[in-house]
Amino acid sequence: MNNTPPSFLSRIAIAIGSFFAILGNGRLAADVQRVRGGESLAADVPPKEVRVEVPVEKIVEVRIEVPVEKIVEKRVEVPVEKLVEKVVEKTVQLPTETAALQLLGLLQREARFVDFVQEDVAPYTDAEIGAAARVVHEGCRKVLREHFALAPVRTEAEGSRVTLQAGFDAAAVRLTGHVVGEAPFSGTLGHRGWQVTEVKLPQLTDTAAAKVLAQAEVEL
Repeated sequence: MNNTPPSFLSRIAIAIGSFFAILGNGRLAADVQRVRGGESLAADVPPKEVRVEVPVEKIVEVRIEVPVEKIVEKRVEVPVEKLVEKVVEKTVQLPTETAALQLLGLLQREARFVDFVQEDVAPYTDAEIGAAARVVHEGCRKVLREHFALAPVRTEAEGSRVTLQAGFDAAAVRLTGHVVGEAPFSGTLGHRGWQVTEVKLPQLTDTAAAKVLAQAEVEL
């Protein structure tokens, strides 16, 4: 809005126009009367501040607790002794030299086995060797009978036809001849084999003494 006062000639034109307007408009005449009485013009009154309250949605903070599974590390302590026992159980049990020495000692005592094998038999006749072999044979048989339980690997008669199916025990049966392909195999039983089912060696009180197969003899 332009607040510059009008010029003199403009005011004359306004006064003449207002004169006729006031005569024809009572409401305008009343407004002019109030202004002339000292009231302020509407343009001079500063607008009233209008405050409009707009409802604002209240923001509410919501805490959601999500259960988290607690991971617990479980440690199992195994004593060293138990681990050693398990390792020992899985290892192959090797025969001790004491058992072998015991067997040689028994064969020497009952059959003079070591004496016979260590002897040079070249100077002797077949008859003399045969006589000595009879003594060794009888003693060896006695040792086996008293200290070992023996059984044949195969129960069929030697010379009979047998069939070995797939998965047969290769440690108990040895294939000979022309072996081609895979089981089953059919062949002739040449030897039934032997296996030990029980060992009954005497209990030793002095393992070091087992190394002495035969004591030296001193005649007084």
